[in-house]
Amino acid sequence: MIEKSIYEDYQINFSDSYTSNDAYYFVFNQDRELYLDNDNLINNISSFNINFSLYIGQYKNKDCFVVNSDFEKGYDLKEVYEIDKDIYLMAAKAVLVNDWYISHQFCGRCGTETEVDEKDMMLKCPKCGQVHYPRIAPAIIVAIRNEDKLLMAKHSYHDNIRYALIAGFVEPGESIEEAVHREVSEEVGIKIKNLKYLKSQSWPFPNSLMLAFEAEYDSGDIKVDGDEILKAKWFKKDEIIRYASDISISDWLIQRFIDNN
Repeated sequence: MIEKSIYEDYQINFSDSYTSNDAYYFVFNQDRELYLDNDNLINNISSFNINFSLYIGQYKNKDCFVVNSDFEKGYDLKEVYEIDKDIYLMAAKAVLVNDWYISHQFCGRCGTETEVDEKDMMLKCPKCGQVHYPRIAPAIIVAIRNEDKLLMAKHSYHDNIRYALIAGFVEPGESIEEAVHREVSEEVGIKIKNLKYLKSQSWPFPNSLMLAFEAEYDSGDIKVDGDEILKAKWFKKDEIIRYASDISISDWLIQRFIDNN
C-alpha cells in the first residue's frame, strides 16, 4: 500500500476549458485503461481521438489533464501500480474524475444536459438545479484477532484470492462503526469488541474509500452467510497466504497482524 500523500506531488484544480502547452495527460479509454508510452506519462495528445479533456490541477509542477479517448489497449490500474506507484497514485484520482464526467453528462433527475460549474468540480443541471459532484462509496475492512489468530474468509466474488478480510459497503443511515459490526455479523455470525480505526485508502475499483479497522473477537461461532462468504476460519500468521500485490489496505492490515504476532 502506498503511504505517500497524493498532495506531495499534486495541487488540485479543475476546468473544462483550460489548455496548456506543457502538461501531463492521463489518457483513459472506455475500459478505464491508462495509456503509457516508453517514458510512462505522455505530454502530447495530438494523435488521439479525444472525447473530452479536463484540467485537474498540477502534477509534479506541470499542468495535468484527464483525457478520454478511443484507443484499444492500455494498462489496467493494477498494472500501473506495479509499473510506477507515483503515477498510479495520481491515476487513481484521474480515473474517478473520468468516470464522474462520463456518468453525469445528463441530469439523473430530469435528463437535461448538465453544465460544468464555474468554480467547483461539479456538474449542474440548468433546468432543475440538481448538482452532481464526483462520488465515492465508503466501505469498511476489518482485521479481527482472536489471540494469535486472524479471521479470514473466502469470498464468492474473489476468483484469484483464497482468503481475505471481512469488508463491505456502508449502508445509508448507519455510522462507520455500525457498518463494521453489521458486516461481521452478517458475513460470519460473530460479535467483536475493541473496534479501532487505523487508516483509509482511496480504492478506484471502482470508486471506494476503504476505511481500515482492527477488532478483537468477542463471542459466537463462525457461521457464514453462504452467499458473499463461502468459508471462514482463523489463521495463525504462518498459515496466511499473502496476496500477489501489496496495492491494497487489506495487505497492509495483514502485514500489520503478522508484524505484531
